[in-house]
Amino acid sequence: MNMNKMSKKEFGLAILNGNASGIIIALIPAALISQLLVIMPQTEIVKTLNMMVMLSQSALPLIAAFAVGILLRFGTIESASMALATFIASGVVTTQHGQFVISGSGVILNIMLTTLMASLVTIFFHKILGQLRAVFEPLAVLVVGGGLGLVTLPIMVSIQNSIGRVVQAATTTAPLVMGILLGALFAILIVSPLSSVGIATAIGLAGVGAGAANAGIVTTSLVLAIMGMKENSWGLFIAHFMGSPKIQMANMLSKPKLFIPVLIASAISGGIASLLKMAGTPFSAGFGMSGLIGPITALNESSGSQIGMRVIITFFVIPIVLALLMKYIFVNKLHLVDTKDLKLPEI
Repeated sequence: MNMNKMSKKEFGLAILNGNASGIIIALIPAALISQLLVIMPQTEIVKTLNMMVMLSQSALPLIAAFAVGILLRFGTIESASMALATFIASGVVTTQHGQFVISGSGVILNIMLTTLMASLVTIFFHKILGQLRAVFEPLAVLVVGGGLGLVTLPIMVSIQNSIGRVVQAATTTAPLVMGILLGALFAILIVSPLSSVGIATAIGLAGVGAGAANAGIVTTSLVLAIMGMKENSWGLFIAHFMGSPKIQMANMLSKPKLFIPVLIASAISGGIASLLKMAGTPFSAGFGMSGLIGPITALNESSGSQIGMRVIITFFVIPIVLALLMKYIFVNKLHLVDTKDLKLPEI
């Protein structure tokens, strides 16, 4: 483990990028096939597949922490010790009737905070334990790093719930204003440490509000993918919208100017989705295009005539047009955004 040559900025980016990678790896399997599994005959194979993708989501804290450890150039013992501490403090494990129950993907904000604290704890114990670290480091990082994470967990839950209440307030406004606000708000959430799915689920965001939120996420995905397409591989280009735009979290937080085209486009998209009366569920509201969850749910939940055409316009035509327009204005004309600002590490 060599931290001597790593700057504070590099350390912070490693925390952000590691968590973003973990989110993609853990959540994409369910995002891609969960809708398909619901409509398939519930055979043993389908049930097994469903179990596999659901449990993969609960592995998010383990994967995220290990990815952070790799980016910080930690060894196997250090990375695995961090993974244990983060898993314990993630909120994935709860106690019910005296038994431990594993469910959900945890509180992403606390997962990120715990990986940060566990990283610092790991560095500290690595220095003082010396040759004994193989024996004592896993326990030390688990108890101290995981313990600190358990202390911050209820605080992070409160913060996430507070954000949820803000979103709920937006749903009580006029439909057009609501659509604009939710489109922009969920564009921020999807590239932040907060869980857009968790917040949408916590507040029960459904109906037209969910459709507007989902349209904002879809547009965010395409704006970031198309503006940065020169710098990233085709796999990463597709990962923006079939995966999650949260992979750009580190770039967004370190270069706030990237929020300008994203917010403009997502607000417009959310307003249009509201006018076209696109509906959704709490689950679809926070997922965007991943696994085509947004469009498929809108197709099933929305009412009125020409639903198929409205879905195509909302989730494909408008986001693509807006993304190309944002690239033309902010990259080609104003030069406010450099394509290198959206460069992603290969994963």
